[in-house]
Amino acid sequence: MRAMAKDAAIPVSVVVPVYNGAETLRDLVTELSALHGPHRTPEGRGFHISEVLLVWDRGSKGSADAMRQLDQELDFVRTIWLSRNFGQHAATLAGMTSSTGEWVVTLDEDGQQDPSFIGAMLDRAFDTGSQLVYADPTNGAPHSGLRNSASRFTKWFFLKVLSESSFTEFNSYRLMHGEIARTVAAYTGSGVYLDVALSWVVAQVAQQPVTSRDEGRPATSYSFGRLVGHFLRLVISSGTRPLLFVSTLGFLFVILGGLLTIWIIYGALAGGVPIGGWASTMVAILVVGGATLLSLGIIAQYVGAATNMSLGKPLYVIVRDPRETLGE
Repeated sequence: MRAMAKDAAIPVSVVVPVYNGAETLRDLVTELSALHGPHRTPEGRGFHISEVLLVWDRGSKGSADAMRQLDQELDFVRTIWLSRNFGQHAATLAGMTSSTGEWVVTLDEDGQQDPSFIGAMLDRAFDTGSQLVYADPTNGAPHSGLRNSASRFTKWFFLKVLSESSFTEFNSYRLMHGEIARTVAAYTGSGVYLDVALSWVVAQVAQQPVTSRDEGRPATSYSFGRLVGHFLRLVISSGTRPLLFVSTLGFLFVILGGLLTIWIIYGALAGGVPIGGWASTMVAILVVGGATLLSLGIIAQYVGAATNMSLGKPLYVIVRDPRETLGE
């Protein structure tokens, strides 16, 4: 991409992880094919969908057959086949690694996310100088109450508690600069939450209001165990900040134990507070327990540093001059 993007047709790769898309893939790709030729964003920038990468995550046979048919019929459709079911994030990363477009969009297979907003997301990227733009649905997702509630809590917990950067609310409908997408996909280790990995390297993030649609099939739902698994993976891959809470909690216990000791001693000297066996027990529990938590928290910081390296958190990412890529 160049600063004169309004005159040049920006190539955009679309990555679609596929697991159970037999009923929805054809309609989704048909919508994307309308953007395969020269197209304009709402602000007049030229772009086109240069390729659609369908990544099969060892799902249903019907989805595999649908992928093969689309690959044979349309020259801009590419199929990627995984050796086993690695999960949606891993499948998305596989597609990002194989992409060639100047920008990369990720879409779900269910048809809930409207591809017609890709142009508006490109405009938002250029207007704000952002390397990453998330879709921001203005209406509720057509999922179960449990899944919607769990999703809202997970995003809030990550943004307010775990995130070490000024990140925004994330969504599986994303627009990323190609250099960012392919570098993150290359360096991200096993088990890392994709949006956590993006938060490590992206300097500017924006959101684009979109309208979600009903799924083109019966609405899917996650089990409680699967929702918990997603939450734990987000926590573990978010870096060392969660471990800081252990140290902080231990420090507070030590302080509380010290204050209780001072209060007990003062009460004993003043003669106004009867001292029983509970006093020494409480002080011992608070001080020893706090010191233990504090020590574990410090050790955890070292473990966390090693974890960051094993997760593939890059030291830096080299990209082109932002003036060339974002027109800054």
